[in-house]
Amino acid sequence: MAYTSQYAWIIPWVPLPVPIAIGIGLLVVPTAAKSLRRIWAFPSILLLSIIMIFSADLSIQQMNGSFIYQYVWSWTIHNDFSLEFGYLIDPLTSIMLILITTVGIMVLIYSDNYMSHDQGYLRFFAYMSFSNASMLGLVTSSNLIQIYIFWELVGMCSYLLIGFWFTRPIAANACQKAFVTNRVGDFGLLLGILGFYFITGSFEFRDLFEITNNLIANDGVNSEFLTLCASLLFVGAVAKSAQFPLHVWLPDAMEGPTPISALIHAATMVAAGIFLVARFLPLFITLPYVMNLISLVGIITILFGATLALAQKDIKKSLAYSTMSQLGYTMLALGMGSYRAALFHLITHAYSKALLFLGSGSIIHSMETIIGYSPDKSQNMALMGGLTKYVPITKTTFLLGTLSICGIPPLACFWSKDIILNDSWLYSPIFAIIAYFTAGLTAFYMFRIYLLTFEGHLNAHLQNFSGKQNSLGYSISIWGKEGSKAIKQNFVLSSINNKESALLFSKKTYAIDGNVRKKMRSLITHFSNKKLSQYPHESDNTMLLPLLVLVLFTLFIGFIGIPFAPDQGGIYFDVLSKWLTPSINLLHSNSSNSVDWYDFFTNMIFSVTIASFGIFIASLLYKPVFSTFQNLDLINSFIKIGPKRSFWEQIINVIYNWSYNRGYIDSFYSTTLTRGIRGLAELISFFDRQVIDGITNGVGVTSFFVGEGIKYIGRGRISFYLFLYLFYVSIFFYLLYILYSK
Repeated sequence: MAYTSQYAWIIPWVPLPVPIAIGIGLLVVPTAAKSLRRIWAFPSILLLSIIMIFSADLSIQQMNGSFIYQYVWSWTIHNDFSLEFGYLIDPLTSIMLILITTVGIMVLIYSDNYMSHDQGYLRFFAYMSFSNASMLGLVTSSNLIQIYIFWELVGMCSYLLIGFWFTRPIAANACQKAFVTNRVGDFGLLLGILGFYFITGSFEFRDLFEITNNLIANDGVNSEFLTLCASLLFVGAVAKSAQFPLHVWLPDAMEGPTPISALIHAATMVAAGIFLVARFLPLFITLPYVMNLISLVGIITILFGATLALAQKDIKKSLAYSTMSQLGYTMLALGMGSYRAALFHLITHAYSKALLFLGSGSIIHSMETIIGYSPDKSQNMALMGGLTKYVPITKTTFLLGTLSICGIPPLACFWSKDIILNDSWLYSPIFAIIAYFTAGLTAFYMFRIYLLTFEGHLNAHLQNFSGKQNSLGYSISIWGKEGSKAIKQNFVLSSINNKESALLFSKKTYAIDGNVRKKMRSLITHFSNKKLSQYPHESDNTMLLPLLVLVLFTLFIGFIGIPFAPDQGGIYFDVLSKWLTPSINLLHSNSSNSVDWYDFFTNMIFSVTIASFGIFIASLLYKPVFSTFQNLDLINSFIKIGPKRSFWEQIINVIYNWSYNRGYIDSFYSTTLTRGIRGLAELISFFDRQVIDGITNGVGVTSFFVGEGIKYIGRGRISFYLFLYLFYVSIFFYLLYILYSK
């Protein structure tokens, strides 16, 4: 086992030849590099596949031998200070390596076709390979300094990937927002690292945990300062994993290409925050206040992310808020000390969410090839519908991913989420109620995404894909009723103006802004490289293959943690527990692996019932079968339409406004932070110009006028100068006489 592990240091370096070769090729022979650009996908996939095989071998050895391997070497030595670099192979590292490589390979295969018409194809693969290398370096790091170095590299890569289409102002703003928001977390992480070095005098994880535990046992450290440093470390994870309140960058990050969204949400950036908390859990678990903080942030994020996903019109942003909420479950599990459940949900969610994002990319790809569908419209679920018979493979894979996130057995996320829900009852009944309620919301908004995309919603789209125009006539949504004129105006304007909601939700009309002509002209360029048709169509095989592979993971990866009875002595989680044994022993966990079948099925029925209820409500409100009823009594009985709003309608409108406006958090930050900082900057600028510069300029102006005045006193005659001298001396002595005479 040590023979294989001793070569683990090469893992972060394996993907680097691709971005290096692409960079050199673009600098030295740009024409040849661009003409042969499609060949670069093969080495990218090949190198990551080598790491995947190597990581799988490490994981198998760990399950067979339950070992932790670490190797370090000195980088800098000065007196008593020694900075060491190295790598650490333990169950957490091997799990992350498997996730990064398997999801990364699927995304790279998918991207070869998805980005084939993009002029930045080479740049895309260079960024992707460097991002994978940075994440691999992060998870194999053996100390805090390495963590921070690769942490910043991951952030830099996410900045480049989110702003890949940097010529679009909205994409440029999105990557800047992600970068600035993560600076807050990174600054907290840096302060936490410095604080723990001040406490322990070491950056190494093992030394850090042992010294801290000894100091706590012997009262050798201030508990408040230790808790503060640990909380600062957690701030870094909050920003990276888009946890409340530093989640605001996540939906805007969807402005990058869809494969990037899949990679960020499944295996790299947001997973980095979970990895950090899991890595430091042996330290956090000794600090009850920090564990309570982690669980509190997790439960708030669970509910917050789910409510914000309810009314989003953009398919990718809806999935982004789903990621935020699901990672909240993982963070809650870590805060409760359920290490195994947290990593289990990280695994299952990664594959399910990668499947959903790549599926959304397939949908967007098919919508963009329809005549009249711009890039902005192709992600709007209100303009979709009826895609089932045109993209059957994408529809089937997307449905399975949706059912998994909803928590329907026997799909992957059911097993992991159910464990977290069960553990939450033992930790806090209030947290458990919120978690179960959010599980119902998750099922509702996930099936809302599915139904609006593939089944349609009450004549929501202009064109049914039979080549005829649908009648816009009269539409009813769960947010209210609009007449045909308002619908037509909202449909046209909301399709062009990206600032407001879709026609299903909007009750306002807006004047067409000055950018419409520019946007319409950009359509000519966008569609010039695409084969347009009147119908959507299924994606190519290179895009469907990753979907089918990820479906297999979604179907079967949950079985690594399901309960079964190997003997009469008890029931336990075999593969996952065996894999995580070294880390569980390090945490000194007293939790039992045994499972009672009665409790298991009781809790399963309860959670599945809640999820099924959410699916039923979504089907009730969004499934187009209701369009066959002439009077729509069922919906009208739920929402009273008329000049006077009913109680339910008022509640629904409040929920919609909360969800569509992102919980008003972005507005709050814009008002208090952005405008406040700008106001402070303007005040400081005014003080600098008028006061500081004013004093300096005033001295100069005063000197100028004094000099101008004095120069006229000079006559060039000695007798005049002597007279002035005697005159001032006389005044001086006179003043002295008066002073001393008193």
